[in-house]
Amino acid sequence: MWLIALVYILLAAYGILMLWYRRSWLQMPIFLNNPNAQFITKVSVIIPARNEGENIANCLQGILAQHYPKVLTQIIVIDDASTDETFQIATQIMQSNTNITVLQMSPQIQGAHKKRAIEAGIAAATGELIICTDADCQHEPLWLSTLVQNFEETNNQFIAAPVMYDTKFTLLSIFQTLDFISLQGITGASVFKQFHTMCNGANIAYTKAAFTAVNGFVGIDKQPTGDDMLLMHKIYKKFPQKISWLKSESALVHTAAAHSWRAFFQQRIRWASKAAYYDDKRIFYVLLLVYFFNVGVLLLAIGSFFSIQFFQALLICVLLKTILELSFMVPVSKFFNKQQWLWYFPLMQPLHIIYTVAAGWLGRFGSYEWKGRVIKKLP
Repeated sequence: MWLIALVYILLAAYGILMLWYRRSWLQMPIFLNNPNAQFITKVSVIIPARNEGENIANCLQGILAQHYPKVLTQIIVIDDASTDETFQIATQIMQSNTNITVLQMSPQIQGAHKKRAIEAGIAAATGELIICTDADCQHEPLWLSTLVQNFEETNNQFIAAPVMYDTKFTLLSIFQTLDFISLQGITGASVFKQFHTMCNGANIAYTKAAFTAVNGFVGIDKQPTGDDMLLMHKIYKKFPQKISWLKSESALVHTAAAHSWRAFFQQRIRWASKAAYYDDKRIFYVLLLVYFFNVGVLLLAIGSFFSIQFFQALLICVLLKTILELSFMVPVSKFFNKQQWLWYFPLMQPLHIIYTVAAGWLGRFGSYEWKGRVIKKLP
């Protein structure tokens, strides 16, 4: 049974990877905000926004309420050709806040829309440190001060920071929460060990000087996605010792989970589509291992209808996969205060395996919809 042997080999490699992630996560120190810190760094908070009329006001109010000197804070909203009232709402808030600037992108711009919006924001930025977030996010009150404090202590040129969903008691919400905890833990562990570069564009910071030093998005500007991870890797190649993931609860950003299964799959297909453009081959090989292991488990499930040996192998693989992943998920979920949802983790295994295979395939060969736009992969 060559398939069973192959899946066991992939399981062994996957197990080593998960245990390594767990060990790396536990070794990463927690960064504590100093409430008495004095700051000198001016920041420019970049918020690209498309059709975020329901969220942009709350996002801006949360940033305006940050425990960081307003004289050192510039907020730039870039309306990405919204078809709702995003621009009008942001402009109204700008009228009573002199540190907010609202820009509007032309609807005629084609391709890589979010990158174009971020470029426009950075061109207008006067801050030394660029901090990117999304318009559907909510931020801890010490978010800015924690990011800047870490920057001033380390002089890191790119800082990735934690992001988390607010969980509701629905199958979709719980599934997304568990999946995202895993992604965030892997992101933190891998960046801490410089194993590969990962981040989430809802909570990243980098110096304007570093963005300029790597010529911004030049070389990755044709890809429809990757304004976060692809840029991070460019900066990593230029400043390999100045990349970090900020393990701090006060730097946490809360973002909205997908509101439907369709929206969830569209989001994950968009994320998976970045893999074809990764210059960081280390993460590509990791994704390849994870993908083929899940394909193998799915084939065992299909084979179980015809052979008891396949069924036995399937049970062994799913059981060990669950144990290995939980060993990693437990400490990560404690950091995000989401450990109460781990009881549902074993029940999510069949869905997670199917979703991983489907999203990986469609991310490579399909198209996806984002913010009302149909995005087709480049050849």
